[in-house]
Amino acid sequence: MSHLFEPLKLRDLTLSNRVWVSPMCQYSATDGLPDDWHLVHLGQFAAGGAGLVLTESSAVTPDGRISRQDVGIWNSDQVAAWRRITDFIHARGAAAGMQLNHAGRKASTIRPWDGNGSVPASEGGWQSVGADAQAFGVYDSARPLTESEVAAIPALFAAGARRALDAGFDLVELHFAHGYLVHQFYSPLSNSRTDGYGGDFDGRVRLALEIAEAVRAEVGENVPVFARISASDWTEGGWTIDDSVRLARLLGERSVDLIDTSSGGNTPKAEIPLGPGYQVPFARRIRADVGIPTGAVGMITDAEQAEEIVASGAADAVFLARALLRDPHWPLRAANTLGADVAWPDQYARAKS
Repeated sequence: MSHLFEPLKLRDLTLSNRVWVSPMCQYSATDGLPDDWHLVHLGQFAAGGAGLVLTESSAVTPDGRISRQDVGIWNSDQVAAWRRITDFIHARGAAAGMQLNHAGRKASTIRPWDGNGSVPASEGGWQSVGADAQAFGVYDSARPLTESEVAAIPALFAAGARRALDAGFDLVELHFAHGYLVHQFYSPLSNSRTDGYGGDFDGRVRLALEIAEAVRAEVGENVPVFARISASDWTEGGWTIDDSVRLARLLGERSVDLIDTSSGGNTPKAEIPLGPGYQVPFARRIRADVGIPTGAVGMITDAEQAEEIVASGAADAVFLARALLRDPHWPLRAANTLGADVAWPDQYARAKS
């Protein structure tokens, strides 16, 4: 029996396997609305056998978008557009999750294939906000949020979570990683505040904890809530795995069900030792020290590697991104490699053997 293809129950949701789709920005929406591209992009992974399909970063407010072409979840039109996609995912037997985000100082940027940098107001851009005024790389400087504005952020995430459920999603993931707003607050590299949301560790993680509390109160006790964190800034003087263990413990106490364990993204100068499974040790450490389920990410490419991660207890599931872009049917191929008997779409059943 393959551990990778065992079901996993989190609260009232049972996921059919441990091969999950990592959020992948598509920069292809208009006014935050997902369209046919998003239906095909996400739907192919459900047809390909993934147990959970997560959306890309979905902004909880228009100025929280990474780019003008980001999807969102701040109005009812977006709820209706997402419902078409979740219906298809569910029809294929997969669960659907939405990643909620605010980009902070990394907002209003040019999408990757159009260039680099911030979008000027004359071309539809807007003023980004952050924990302080520091810019990220070549991006424009941010406007520091006031303390009252920071205190209002958790309600935006909670409202986004409610709309996600209305759109048919089975769970939500809080994006606290990759240099976006919440990561900007908890990392000492990007938070020089002296008020209640800055200073020491407790002040810097306060926003993350308040968002987790607000979202849990909104979605109730039956819906799983994940948090994606950057376990290390990979930079001297930055956020560390020891900090991540402390944060994961606090998030678990606030009913977060799984830590999606990534890293980096808060400084363009980080020296990251890329290699197969290079972030898996972070997931293993948090799972062992905190006792909370984790997901492993980062250059996980073949079935045997993914199986070993789950079987060894390094993580409870694997999140795949580029491997799935190369082969949307990676889960079905992996099941065949590992000898797991999984259901194929009827339309593709002739290819199973």
